[in-house]
Amino acid sequence: MTKPAPSSAPARRAIRVWLLVVAALMVVTVVVGGATRLTESGLSIVEWKPVTGVIPPLSQEAWRAEFGKYQQIPQYRELNRSMNLGEFKTIYWWEWSHRMLARLVGAAFLLPFLFFLWRGWIEPGLKARLWALFGGGALLGAVGWWMVSSGLAGRVSVSQYRLAFHLTLACAIYAAILWTARGLAIRAFEAVPRRLRLTAASLAMLVLAQIYLGALVAGLDAGLVFNTWPQIDGALIPSAERLWFESPAWRNLFENTLTVQFDHRMVAYAIWIVAALHLVDVIRARPGGAVRNGALALACAVTLQAGIGIVTLLHQAPVPLALLHQIMGIVVLTVAVIHAERLAQQHAGAIAAEPIGVSIPRGTT
Repeated sequence: MTKPAPSSAPARRAIRVWLLVVAALMVVTVVVGGATRLTESGLSIVEWKPVTGVIPPLSQEAWRAEFGKYQQIPQYRELNRSMNLGEFKTIYWWEWSHRMLARLVGAAFLLPFLFFLWRGWIEPGLKARLWALFGGGALLGAVGWWMVSSGLAGRVSVSQYRLAFHLTLACAIYAAILWTARGLAIRAFEAVPRRLRLTAASLAMLVLAQIYLGALVAGLDAGLVFNTWPQIDGALIPSAERLWFESPAWRNLFENTLTVQFDHRMVAYAIWIVAALHLVDVIRARPGGAVRNGALALACAVTLQAGIGIVTLLHQAPVPLALLHQIMGIVVLTVAVIHAERLAQQHAGAIAAEPIGVSIPRGTT
């Protein structure tokens, strides 16, 4: 069997398409996970069965058995005692769909990956990165169950610490897959100022940090309180006594609903300001059209997301608006990663295009 060279264009194109498909499936999984969280469905399946769990209940007896397991956990006993079997089925299907999508993402990554390895299409450097991504995905599955298990005893919802870690890890893996896929594309290069590359990379990291803070807000139901804007708790900046009353002080950053929501707002303002200043800087630097369009798209996406966030807050986070806010967060992350990767590759490509080992005698032109 003839194996194409690892650097051949058809092989790179196939790998790129595969990674983009996996990235798209991850977006769908994250969105369904958000809906599962917003509908309080995540604790409806109280067991982790990676293989046999793909088969849902197929009879009324099986459904009653699953419902009986759910009735043993605090969420049912303290919040949902009036729930009937039909209502339980609704939340069960949300969680089952989320877990099935997660399994689908794993299969969509692993099976083509093994095929490409067998064909010898993957370059050594890329091979190590893809194995790392696969390891990250396996860890994500374990973290998902670790998160769910936190809500099965002693509390009526999952730990906001574990929820935030689970979502942020998923988004980080998604960003890495997207970055890797885009790096396989063949593009023209030009030199760009270093400050533009640093700002674009910083914006992508800020967006990821903001997703973490947003998950803390969701985990604490902090979007259901302090539903005014631009003031929060009656002021633009709440009093220190209200922001830092938990002891030790660091717990306020993760458990104080006022502090968590305030941090989420402040980081949102910071991202909007940096994105706007970055756009102005890009326009002044006059790089290629793709870079300008990327900066403009990022600034517009951040502005739209900020507006959706404010409307969601003012309406006390109804499920449709809250889900739209989460979806838009993934859109912002996508635009930020694409823009940062484009600038990074512009720099790398420009360096690679420079002559190597050529010296110009001093005093010559």
